[in-house]
Amino acid sequence: MIVATIQLDLPDSVLLAAGQSPEEFAREAKFLLALKLFELGRISSGQAADLCELPRVEFLFRAGRLKVPVADLDDQELERGFKL
Repeated sequence: MIVATIQLDLPDSVLLAAGQSPEEFAREAKFLLALKLFELGRISSGQAADLCELPRVEFLFRAGRLKVPVADLDDQELERGFKL
């Protein structure tokens, strides 16, 4: 697997305002980037989970807690899914 490195320069004031170490900030930034790309449909939930180094189920759980839909079902699919 080929891995690209992206460097992001931040003023110290951002880290101070966030109250996080550089490592914590980077971990959260990776998760939020993965979450947004997933929300936009640009990557799958599996790719997003890989990006932020989480198990897929954990990624989906966290996405749901942040009110990001984890399933894209239309009304007919929802109706079929709930029929007995």
